[in-house]
Amino acid sequence: MLIHHEREKLVEAVKFFALNTRKLGKTKLYKLLYFLDFTHYRDTGRPVTGMEYFAWPMGPVPVEFHNELDNPSKDWEGNCLFKSIPVRNGKEMLSVQALNEFNPLHFSKREVRIMQELASEFRDATADEMVERTHLENLPWHQIYEVEKRKQQQIPYAMSLRKQDFEHMVESIKDRKEIIAVLEK
Repeated sequence: MLIHHEREKLVEAVKFFALNTRKLGKTKLYKLLYFLDFTHYRDTGRPVTGMEYFAWPMGPVPVEFHNELDNPSKDWEGNCLFKSIPVRNGKEMLSVQALNEFNPLHFSKREVRIMQELASEFRDATADEMVERTHLENLPWHQIYEVEKRKQQQIPYAMSLRKQDFEHMVESIKDRKEIIAVLEK
């Protein structure tokens, strides 16, 4: 049986971004995870965390994870703290803090490299800047939300591929799934 460590990767990726970026709230976190998953999918045909992202007004949102933040599961205990903190104008934001060091055990070198690049690029970015970045023309969110008018709908990972690479990657993904099916028997 093939073992996937997507949940462990999610917890550790959140810790990584909490340790390596500033002002990490849920909006910025969602965008970092989206870029991580879609970049890795573009390069390899598979996401890192396995989450599904949906086209919400502020950009891609991993809805299942978003819903979980109201009542985090046990695997977050001792790893990350999600708490509301006051910001200007009497508003609050959900702050994300790491409670221990990042553990790269289940990550490939490529996955860690992508996280490092994202953390470096967006270290000081605000949530608004992250939203703006996901709304760029020709990116998957823009295509689903603005062009196709499929608001709140799932953003397919395949949209991260350039058109000329799409057929090649689809065939590679199919081959990989067939190999996995044989190995899991």
